[in-house]
Formats: sequence, C-alpha cells, structure tokens
Amino acid sequence: MKEKGVSTYKLREECGIDSKTVRRLKANENIETKTLDKLCAALDCKIEDIMEYKP
Repeated sequence: MKEKGVSTYKLREECGIDSKTVRRLKANENIETKTLDKLCAALDCKIEDIMEYKP
C-alpha cells in the first residue's frame, strides 16, 4: 500500500473495503477472496504480490 500510495481511507471509501476488513488485513488475519480481488484492483498488482501460501 505504501509503495502504491494507497491509504486505508482510500481502501474504505473508494475501493469498498469496510473498516473491519482493513483491521483484519493489518492484523494479518483471514480475509475473503473477493477482498483480495478488490485489493489487487486498488493496488494494480497480482495476487502473488500481496500474499503467499503457507501450509
């Protein structure tokens, strides 16, 4: 987010990600795949740029 200049305000207001989800993101908790889609669109990135699989 910092590299792309996207604030948590922009995520909430312009990208439709609610404040609970922003809190979960900051706490590194589980989020829904539709939220990942919104994040990729907001940050103009690929899924692998923002997450990784850990068994």
